[in-house]
Amino acid sequence: MEKLDIKKIYENSKEYAGKQICVAGWVKSARGGKAFGFIDLNDGSCFKGIQIVHEAEKISNYEDVAKLNTGSSVLVKGTLVLTPEARQPFEIQAQEVKILSATDSEYPLQKKKMSLEFLREQAYLRPRTNTYSAVFRIRSECSYAIHKFMHDEGFTYVHTPILTKSDCEGGSELFRVSSQNIYEPNSSLNPEDELFGGKVYLTPTGQLEGEAMALALGKIYTFGPTFRAENSNTTRHANEFWMMEPEISFCDLNGLMDFEEKMIKGVISHLLNTCKDELEFCNKNIDEGLLERLNLVANSEFGRITYTDAIELLKKNNDKFEYKVNWGSDIQTEHERYLSETVFGKPVFVTNYPKEIKAFYMKQDEGGKTVSAVDLLVPGIGELTGGSQRETDYKKLLSRINELGLKEKDYWWYLNLRKYGSVEHSGFGIGFERLIMYVTGMSNIRDVELFPRTPNNCEY
Repeated sequence: MEKLDIKKIYENSKEYAGKQICVAGWVKSARGGKAFGFIDLNDGSCFKGIQIVHEAEKISNYEDVAKLNTGSSVLVKGTLVLTPEARQPFEIQAQEVKILSATDSEYPLQKKKMSLEFLREQAYLRPRTNTYSAVFRIRSECSYAIHKFMHDEGFTYVHTPILTKSDCEGGSELFRVSSQNIYEPNSSLNPEDELFGGKVYLTPTGQLEGEAMALALGKIYTFGPTFRAENSNTTRHANEFWMMEPEISFCDLNGLMDFEEKMIKGVISHLLNTCKDELEFCNKNIDEGLLERLNLVANSEFGRITYTDAIELLKKNNDKFEYKVNWGSDIQTEHERYLSETVFGKPVFVTNYPKEIKAFYMKQDEGGKTVSAVDLLVPGIGELTGGSQRETDYKKLLSRINELGLKEKDYWWYLNLRKYGSVEHSGFGIGFERLIMYVTGMSNIRDVELFPRTPNNCEY
């Protein structure tokens, strides 16, 4: 008899009612008496599990089944019975329960309530808990929603390199990759002896290569792993994470914001429709305001304010902040949340930041003091995306590269894009894990990655 996914039973229980079926999965909970017992079984095909009723008269190995612990794996054959009057809509009355692997008392996930800190130490098992089952299922659906949205909008998905010589985010925060034996005594690590003929790093972004593709294909996006070597132990930073980065030709800053708003609303609306069980669980157990906030984002017109106006507004409330603001200072998380939660009460775009606090590739505004940059701030987390209109003036771009002490030779091809058929173009990046934090209510990035890579954490 072929194994049936529990998800299919939920999709059409009437089709299987009264029929013999076969399911397999992991025991979420179990209790048994002398005559009969119950197993809550989940096979991973959906968030919900299914109740198995097993009776001593019908199960030859009843004594062993009645002793099963959480985490054990079993295969069950039995009859599906509809139970509309009960809490669960149906159950399986078992004729056979085959124990595939029984856990013992040392199984780490025995307690009903376990802290997130404890579960991080059991990262290889935590997907079996309801919390992480919901988070990783939402993560999967969110990835699909992004790809579907971008495909429907006519974007081409491109795969940019993981190895790069361009340290556009600052070489001190990048992982250097070497082909030499770094453990050799007195190793000099001569860059000229490297496989690629110079220093190479794990990429912090696919943006630069993405621009080259956008200036040929019009609208592209990258979606892949990126790396930062900063020794940061905050709840929002990891050393390995995924980034989704669109680049759009013939698009200015206003057009970029229009697209960002449409994409964020589209992805969240998709999740509200497809992950109802998971989001309701997160709303009940992780963040009670989650569903209200997501519906607000999906149905609000995003606000817009310039950096200069935002600073003036924040300065009037400086006594409320740990970090005081002045024009030219970066906006901290507490300021971002104040703007999005208290001032606007919804997502808000902040635009036209001082040139000195933004990257070299951003288009300089008239007057040269600010650049056409934009950050999207959302209630509950602060900055969700960061982007800009890209600089198309060869001389201005070269000047900024030199000002920041970057090496022109590392960007020769990027500069040449401004010489050979350049057009107005814009793009942004969204940290995928930060988006997952936002749509699940999780407050720590370590809880939305399977095996998080953070300082002193690379065990698995």
